[in-house]
Amino acid sequence: MKNLSKEFYNNSKVWGLLTSVDLYSCNSKTIRDAEAIKKYVSELCLLIEMKRFGDTKVVHFGEDEKVAGYSMVQLIETSLISGHFTNSTNNAYIDIFSCKYYNPLAVEEFTKKFFEAKETKMHYLLRE
Repeated sequence: MKNLSKEFYNNSKVWGLLTSVDLYSCNSKTIRDAEAIKKYVSELCLLIEMKRFGDTKVVHFGEDEKVAGYSMVQLIETSLISGHFTNSTNNAYIDIFSCKYYNPLAVEEFTKKFFEAKETKMHYLLRE
């Protein structure tokens, strides 16, 4: 996927940017560790220069083993970061929405490395 430049983003006069990163075959220990997930959010916010609002909420739930795992949400001054980590597949699904520009490819690269995913898919959408 082509990278989204800050110049293009600013000239587009859009409301915001949504990036979805799907991660496959992650490190099973990392996605099952609430403190590691919080560390990821903290480091991600530093990387993309987002101001966190409150603490990262990380909760494990799911009666159905197919979807059981941690879910995460972090409010940021310009919107939010959320994600779900599935125990049954060691996959993860991260979403970042912000009205402030950030680099989607940097998010994908950092996220893949942090969770040691074997493969990723990333999509971004400009919100009007």
